[in-house]
Amino acid sequence: MKHALLSAALLLTPALALAPALALAQESAFSTGPVITEFGPTATVQSDFKIPKGTQFKILFDTTEATKPGEMNKSLTTAARFLNMHSRAGVAEDDMKLAVVFHSKGSFDLTKAEYYGSKYDGAENANKAIIKALLEKNVRIILCGQTARYYGIKNEDLLPGVEMALSAMTAHAVLQQQGYTLNGF
Repeated sequence: MKHALLSAALLLTPALALAPALALAQESAFSTGPVITEFGPTATVQSDFKIPKGTQFKILFDTTEATKPGEMNKSLTTAARFLNMHSRAGVAEDDMKLAVVFHSKGSFDLTKAEYYGSKYDGAENANKAIIKALLEKNVRIILCGQTARYYGIKNEDLLPGVEMALSAMTAHAVLQQQGYTLNGF
């Protein structure tokens, strides 16, 4: 038994020593841009699944995910990643229309400093810059009005450009009628 444990330890030691180097190498394969230059890192992939020329994306992301105070919401990062990776793959920026619908506790990530800080002991809202960058690329960021009402979030509490919908259900229905497809991630 001792011999087996020693053998296993000897086999794992080189792999554990390489783990930080492998993590750095994997991370360095990812970079931001070209659409959102500060956010949304992606890697170049040799893909066998081709995107037909002229493809137009109208994608709707739904999120209820709350982040820890001061952390960036992964749904917003995913929207930036979508724009960056598809642009690198040859899809024109004008052929990508995205919307992110928030409800539940993820809603706090869409609020101004005063409101956000009052909920999270003065913490800074790390989502402000990515929301601004996404809005500048015409990504719609929409809050469920029913959730907002539940949490006491008013229109004036929202970061500039964030839209208030009657409900997340309403936003989904209208966007789907406009040709948006729901993308689960």
